Amino acid sequence: MAVMVPASSLYVSEPPPHLFGNAGNEKKATWTNGNWLKSRFHFSFAEYSDSKRLGTARSPGVVLRSPRAIRSGFGVLRVMNDDLVQPARGFGTHPHRNMEIVTYIVSGQLTHKDSMGTEETLGRGSVQFMTAGTGVRHSEFNHDPEKPLRFVQMWLMPNRSGLKPNYGGREPAAPTERDGRWAHLAMPVSSKCSPDKPVPINCDANIYAAEIQPGKGLEFQVEAGRQAYVLCVEGSARVGGLGGGKLVRHDGMQAVGPGVLSFTDAKPVGSTEILDPEPGCHLLVVEMSQR
Repeated sequence: MAVMVPASSLYVSEPPPHLFGNAGNEKKATWTNGNWLKSRFHFSFAEYSDSKRLGTARSPGVVLRSPRAIRSGFGVLRVMNDDLVQPARGFGTHPHRNMEIVTYIVSGQLTHKDSMGTEETLGRGSVQFMTAGTGVRHSEFNHDPEKPLRFVQMWLMPNRSGLKPNYGGREPAAPTERDGRWAHLAMPVSSKCSPDKPVPINCDANIYAAEIQPGKGLEFQVEAGRQAYVLCVEGSARVGGLGGGKLVRHDGMQAVGPGVLSFTDAKPVGSTEILDPEPGCHLLVVEMSQR
């Protein structure tokens, strides 16, 4: 079964600049938002705690979770924040502990710097991951003076606490790795990270991304005992299987297996219906065990 999470139901956070060590907001043509940060929370986070989510996903043998439990997370996925950061702004140094943190960069350049001595800048389609473990401090910044940065940050519960802190990054193996197919971005720890392999995370979860061109389609299998959270990153798509529906930019969807999700561009070639001005669809999927 699938449950849609419309963008209109998400909490939008726009904290004041000084909270993260930023200068004041600026009125510039290069800014795409009045505040330095616009963050859409898919689950309870920071100043937001809400139990009003209506509906949830279930399948035979799976206990129906309460709206509060679903809003607090979905399986091992504890946080999914869709962040828009304006030029020359970012998150100053702050701590994390006992969490797997995976960041998917949608547009712009994200610079990560941490207490382990790592500093790296990555762009669209890249992934930054961090095992916070026993404790780590890091900053995330958009150093570009003209262009905004958008990224999706996911926090996942680790298999155990007290892990050794670790950081890694992955750039797309090829410019077309997401075109009409699922690029495997993250997987349970089994091997070292490399450009042609998913990044390793310490939990039973996989992360995929795909871009569907106009008039095309793609399927995603949700196995028995598994579940998936889908984010429409860009564009729009119609969804078939497990209840179906449609997704537009920033929408989410909870799906519980077994079943097959089919995604097609929401505005097929020749159609006059407009669900989103962008052609095609860009999807991000977090697939995990049911718990």
